[in-house]
Amino acid sequence: MIHAAPLDSGPLTRQVIEDLYAEALVLADEARVVFEVAAPSSLKQATQPASIALSVEGLRTTTRIMHILAWLLNQRAFMAGELNERQLQQHGALPRDRASEPDQLALLPARTRQLIAESERLHARVARLDEQQRQETTAGTQPVRQLQKKLLSAFG
Repeated sequence: MIHAAPLDSGPLTRQVIEDLYAEALVLADEARVVFEVAAPSSLKQATQPASIALSVEGLRTTTRIMHILAWLLNQRAFMAGELNERQLQQHGALPRDRASEPDQLALLPARTRQLIAESERLHARVARLDEQQRQETTAGTQPVRQLQKKLLSAFG
């Protein structure tokens, strides 16, 4: 279990990306243990609603973590010069999170609920960075677009 310090609203740096990437990898490994290794033995003793809840929330959690990892890998590729800014803007958005269902969470063991909550918190942190980055990119390109429109109308 990782307890990282909250990220400041400063620039998105390579170190921030690497720290988040390491955190996401650890969380992915924990999810694998909880949902793939421990789940089969706990499913034998679980009621049908609890096993369905474990399956559904396991899929949500692993999907959430994979979205985070994909976003971070895109950021790493951009910082390494493997993606340009346009490619990052077009294909690098973090998908919206699908929140867990409280009724299903109530059927799960405490450790599983804790892991799910950690994945939701990490997604929320990365979503804030994604939104901040998109706002900064849009704000930074707005004057350029206005100038392009003026040039096009003057010479076009």
